[in-house]
Amino acid sequence: MPVSPQSFDVVVLGGGSGGLAAAFRAASHGATVAMLEPALLGGTCVNVGCVPKKAMWLAADLAERIALASQLGFDVPAAPQVAWPRLLQRRQAYIDGIHASYRQRLQDTGVAHIAQRGRLLDARTVECGDGTRLHARHIVIATGSHALKPDLPGAGLGGVSDDFFALQAAPARVAIVGGGYIAVELAGVLHGLGSDVTLLVRGGELLSQFDAEMTAQLAENLRQQGIVVRFGCQVQALQRRGDGIHAHLRDGPADAVFDTVLFATGRAPSTRGLGLEAAGVALDDQGAIVVDAFQDTSVPGISAVGDVTAQAMLTPVAVAAARRLMDRLYGGQPDARLDYDNVPSVVFSHPPLGSVGLSEEQARDRFDTVSTYHSRFRPMLQALGDGRTRTLFKMVCAGEDERVVGLHLLGDGAEEILQGFAVALKAGVTRRQMADTVAIHPTSAEEVVLMR
Repeated sequence: MPVSPQSFDVVVLGGGSGGLAAAFRAASHGATVAMLEPALLGGTCVNVGCVPKKAMWLAADLAERIALASQLGFDVPAAPQVAWPRLLQRRQAYIDGIHASYRQRLQDTGVAHIAQRGRLLDARTVECGDGTRLHARHIVIATGSHALKPDLPGAGLGGVSDDFFALQAAPARVAIVGGGYIAVELAGVLHGLGSDVTLLVRGGELLSQFDAEMTAQLAENLRQQGIVVRFGCQVQALQRRGDGIHAHLRDGPADAVFDTVLFATGRAPSTRGLGLEAAGVALDDQGAIVVDAFQDTSVPGISAVGDVTAQAMLTPVAVAAARRLMDRLYGGQPDARLDYDNVPSVVFSHPPLGSVGLSEEQARDRFDTVSTYHSRFRPMLQALGDGRTRTLFKMVCAGEDERVVGLHLLGDGAEEILQGFAVALKAGVTRRQMADTVAIHPTSAEEVVLMR
């Protein structure tokens, strides 16, 4: 028999980035909070996403820079090798530190962490896996998303992005199926760490939501680095044979044989088994929770943030939305909500691609007058080391005053450069104001204010 309900101001389902942000912010406003998370704290981002991905990206980036250093005269190998056990040990130690900091913060803020799954019985009651019932004035769903595999013969022979983080060494021959940001990032990391990589892309371009001119240059950079990029190529089946995994392709080579195949073909919101239907929470056609501008669902008293909704699948978006939700509910800020316009994002390719605002295609659909400015160059380190990677910066402006409505950076340091310029774009900066800013020389960032 279930025990009598325990009462909280807020019950959060999910201990990923969004759920933790909601719990901590609510507690900071004096609310009593329980957070249910049966798995590791930090969710996808900390455990099989942003954090370990960036660790591997940094290692691959170092490998490229060491190779460039040999061109400059340093006594280092032209093709450096990494000891994967040591790399994975350092990666895990970093993640363990994040887990420890979360546990300490939960203790310090008084958030009750319940290491169980929860499901809704109604709009005010959550049942834990052991039958314990929690009563809440407000429920926040932040259960995230999970990687998908296509429904095709032999799909079980391939892995998903989670499986990448279980690799103990760089496979000799890898196929990445997909053309989105996860596919691009995995391809670059594995290539940088020693794998022969093939990208199998069903469509005709990478990163379909990004500016087409930028992604065309990205594809060319990947090819220059030695990654095979095949567009218009669809995997129909996988089959295990003696020499590896055979990928049967439509509009692709017949001899596609790999040691490892990873699917990066999309993610789906993790809504199954939460009792949403019983509580009356509306879902869209993709199974995502429908929310309004204030993160509220169709049921009063139930909100949702992060990947479980149909909004941008970005950790900072989930965190910002969760904090503003709690500021509105418990912080005396009745109008607090996240503005989803002009959210910057970065694809950790090699080099990275950063974007904020509209692509040229989106701008031309929205405005009558659109102008674009570019800077194409080879950064100094690449030139000194005889590297082939090219940088492309692009500014998209609209109207007679040429307000900057899109900024796209493909090049070393793009992930760091973009943050400050994203503030300027959010504030309504014009091209004239950009041009009036004195450049810092010699840098790649100076090209943002020198574009012609």
